[in-house]
Amino acid sequence: MSFTGPSVGPGGRTVRRALEFGRTYVVRPKGRHQATIVWLHGLGDNGSSWSQLLETLPLPNIKWICPTAPTQPITIFGGFPSTAWFDVGDISEDAPDDIEGLDAAAAHVSNLLSTEPADIKLGVGGFSMGAATSLYSATCFTHGKYENGNPYLAKLSAVVGLSGWLPCSKTLKNKIGQDEAARRAACLPILLCHGRVDDVVPYKFGEKSSRALSSNGFQDTTFKSYNGLGHYTVPEEMDEVCDWLTSKLGLDGRSA
Repeated sequence: MSFTGPSVGPGGRTVRRALEFGRTYVVRPKGRHQATIVWLHGLGDNGSSWSQLLETLPLPNIKWICPTAPTQPITIFGGFPSTAWFDVGDISEDAPDDIEGLDAAAAHVSNLLSTEPADIKLGVGGFSMGAATSLYSATCFTHGKYENGNPYLAKLSAVVGLSGWLPCSKTLKNKIGQDEAARRAACLPILLCHGRVDDVVPYKFGEKSSRALSSNGFQDTTFKSYNGLGHYTVPEEMDEVCDWLTSKLGLDGRSA
C-alpha cells in the first residue's frame, strides 16, 4: 500500500512524495477475539521483530497487526534511507514535525483497523518512533481528522507509547478545543512508559509528553518510569502493558 502526498520542492514547486509500506505481520488471538491493536516498530526496525515478542504475551484475546514502515531518506541519518514512519531531523523539542509523513502513517494505521468487526475494540501502540506515531494517531482520532483535513475514521479505545514522544505537542491545544474532541480526549486511555536512562529519546521527552496530554484534556493518561532502563523494553514494562490493556479493554483475562 502506498501513500502519495504533496511537499514543496526547490523554488516553492510542489512535488509528490510516494511512500511504499513494507510487509505486515499478524499475530492472531489464541482465545476469543476482543480487541485488535496495531503495533508500530521503531526507526530502522520492522514488523517481524515486534510480532515475535507480542506473540509471547499472555493476552489471548488480542489480535496484533504489526506493519513495516516505508523505507525513506532520513534527515537525522544524513539522508541515508531507513524504515521510518516519518522523517526526523533531530530528537529535540524545536525540531520541525514531518506532518505529511505523520499523516501518512496515521492513515495507514486507520486503514489496517478499518476491516475489523464492529464489536472489536481497537487500539494502537508502538516503540520509540512507533510510539510517537501512535500518539499522533490518538490526537487525529480526538480531533476527528488528520492535519491535512481528511477525516480520521478509526475509533480508538487504547493507546500505548513506549520510549517515545508526542509530535506536534505545541499545536495540541488547538485540536482539542471543540466539545466532541474534548469528550473523546477525556475518554481515551493512554499508557506511556519510559526508561530514566534512555540515551536515544531522553526521559524528559516522555515526561513532557505525558504532561502535555494531561493538560490538554487527556484525563486517562498514565505515565510509568523505569529506573535503569535505556532505549529498549524489559519484562517488567511488558507486564505493565499487559495488565493495563486487560483492564482498559475489558479483556477476559490473561493466560498463564
